[in-house]
Amino acid sequence: MQFVVKRDILLKSLNFVQGVVEKKNTLPILSNVLLQLKNKKLQIVATDLDIVFSDEISDIKVLNEGSTTTSAAILYDILRKIASNSELNFELKTENKLSLKTKNSDFSLLCLPTDNFPTFSDEFNGEVIKLNNSKFLKLLNKTKISISNDDTRHYLNGVFLHITETQGRNFLTGVATDSHRLSSSSLEIDKINSFNSVILPRKTVFQLCSLLAESKEQLLMYTSDNKIKFNIGNINLISKVIDGKFPDYKKVIPTNNEKILLVSSKDFISSIERVASVSLDRKEGVKLQIKKDNVQLSVNSANSGEGNEILNAQFEADNLNISFNSKYLIDIASEVEDQKIKINLKDSVSPVLIEDLSDKNSFYVIMPMKI
Repeated sequence: MQFVVKRDILLKSLNFVQGVVEKKNTLPILSNVLLQLKNKKLQIVATDLDIVFSDEISDIKVLNEGSTTTSAAILYDILRKIASNSELNFELKTENKLSLKTKNSDFSLLCLPTDNFPTFSDEFNGEVIKLNNSKFLKLLNKTKISISNDDTRHYLNGVFLHITETQGRNFLTGVATDSHRLSSSSLEIDKINSFNSVILPRKTVFQLCSLLAESKEQLLMYTSDNKIKFNIGNINLISKVIDGKFPDYKKVIPTNNEKILLVSSKDFISSIERVASVSLDRKEGVKLQIKKDNVQLSVNSANSGEGNEILNAQFEADNLNISFNSKYLIDIASEVEDQKIKINLKDSVSPVLIEDLSDKNSFYVIMPMKI
């Protein structure tokens, strides 16, 4: 195996590999990246057994076809430190030694044979779903903030993707919740004859966000009984889906919260961040004292002091006091596109509905805290 490739092209691909390969592996082969030369193309494959990432590079000079696997982390680290646009000369010297030469450098990398690298069937017989790249990225960004970290309820550790219908229009809807907050975002799609609802694991969601942020290519999605595949140009990402039933989230969406608070999104975030500065671990909640034309935000920490701030607001109801986890509020407010954030309240203990006036297809639910 021998080939020549530009450093920047290979580095871009290896950058995505880092998000897939686990740093500590019981199986050494899973720390490696598969480099396969055939049909005048270089295929790069990495997996943690739950996600498979593959990319194909055709802008390459192939001298001898072949394949090997070498440490993904070490190869990435070397390439990062090599000058941009350098020409990389790779040659497999023996079964377990890969030579990498540049103008001034010479490296010998240890390899493992490809026989032990996991192989995967790539059968997706269902309908191909074409998605707008940037709209799907927006959906993932808005929902991933509410993914749970609680491993005892593994079915909450991802984004629930399913088809919804409103007024004769079809939507792909993503929902995530950790039982303290919930995020929902939808994008309109063409009618799909068959789609199995899936729970996309957290790691897959974050990996997809990295890929979509870097690419403007058409996004294609395929599903099977227990896997999902995303195709973006030359890149494929195949992932297992979470085996479990996502709860009926519609039951927790408030329908009669008629007390409406309108406040500047940007000022709201800045104000919470300032008053929360007095809390070292950010565990203390932020208290909102809501009046007709302003809201007073306050954080009181037993260990480090207190912070108070008054913010202009509109509120057409009787005064109301309510408290929230400050991080949850900031996470949600940061995803609101409109200049104003619309907070629909009922009382100081019921779930609160937060809407984005610039995005009618997204909403958030947050539970108040008891302080």
